[in-house]
Amino acid sequence: MLVFLSAVGIFLTLRLGFFSWRKIPDAFQLLWRTEISHRQGNISPFQALMTALSATIGTGNIAGVATAIVLGGPGAVFWMWVTALFGMATKYAEAVLAVKYREVDELGNFVGGPMYYIKNGLGKNWRWLGFLFALFGTLASFGIGNMVQANSVADALQHSFQIPVWITGIFIMLITSAVIFGGIQRIAEVASRLVPIMAIAYIIGAMIVILNQADQVLPALLLIIDNAFSGTAATGGFAGATVWAAIRFGVARGVFSNEAGLGSAPIAHAAAKTNNPVQQGMIAMLGTFIDTLMVCTMTALVIILTGVWQDGANGAALSTLAFNTGLPIWGGYIVTFGLVIFAFTTILGWSYYGERCAEFIFGVKSILPYRILWIIAIPAGAMGKLSLIWLLADVMNGMMAIPNLIALLLLSPVLYSLTKEFLLSK
Repeated sequence: MLVFLSAVGIFLTLRLGFFSWRKIPDAFQLLWRTEISHRQGNISPFQALMTALSATIGTGNIAGVATAIVLGGPGAVFWMWVTALFGMATKYAEAVLAVKYREVDELGNFVGGPMYYIKNGLGKNWRWLGFLFALFGTLASFGIGNMVQANSVADALQHSFQIPVWITGIFIMLITSAVIFGGIQRIAEVASRLVPIMAIAYIIGAMIVILNQADQVLPALLLIIDNAFSGTAATGGFAGATVWAAIRFGVARGVFSNEAGLGSAPIAHAAAKTNNPVQQGMIAMLGTFIDTLMVCTMTALVIILTGVWQDGANGAALSTLAFNTGLPIWGGYIVTFGLVIFAFTTILGWSYYGERCAEFIFGVKSILPYRILWIIAIPAGAMGKLSLIWLLADVMNGMMAIPNLIALLLLSPVLYSLTKEFLLSK
């Protein structure tokens, strides 16, 4: 699956002539445009990006980066970068096709995503493939987007503040229900406020640690690049890692973090107020840039600069140790609150993804039952043992990618034509 995801990203990057790299400055400029009142959609392009980011910036940026370094050495970070650079083209392609082939449902909502660009772009003979994506997406949402996130929040608050997990579960259930019953507009409004604030706070905390050891930043970056091609020797509590381990875990954590190719983010971008699929695709690819090349890099540099990656800790515990070492007293709170806010916004974002997948299969009558089930699953996840749910969620995430990647390859001529038309109009 990782090979398939990477290969599609490389193919699309080359097919589009590195469009996703060349247009990064233009994409950031598009974010601040406000003339959208005459455009069709439910939420602004900025809110669509924040909704997508709310679902991707999460435990992968904090715990996932630490795990990649522990299992693959510092060199794994390099392969996370590579995955993100090529994943930008995948994310761009997903959003372009999502806007191109979106529909308006019985309630007047703009709906789209892989299931719709499979049905409307490839034709009715391919509808079964869209059905499979929607089925896998509905099931995956309850695992990776709900119960796992609630469990992460409950665990973090129990360890940091001794709050019982059942109280955390009930509290998250109540505030989530207050948001998701307001539909995509309310989810987007909350995400557009919480995600930038928490991401900026997290990056500022990381930058303080990094700037305190500014003279070591270049050696740290050189260590990452060198270990990506030479492996990492065993030192301290670190068991050592081969080049293959760096590639494997770097790519795996990179994909988990930014979700490029899984087909989740275009479901949010399909609701954007836009008449230009290419412009929304450019905004969408910023999600991968911000998620991996910015937030994940900050986490990685803090872990490497403080030297704690050799101490034998793993996951969120390693990230907490790194921030506490580089920023005593406050560092641990940054990681804890980062985990809590990022996990909560992930619950909001994935509730929308799963709801749209369920609607594709069962129609709009499934929306209310789906939301009720979503709310009930939160305290169950907070109090449960999730080893099996983690496994099932990973499998369902992987299964989501298969129909989506097939569709991206088959619809790449349409993608190329739309991009070429956009470039000629400039």
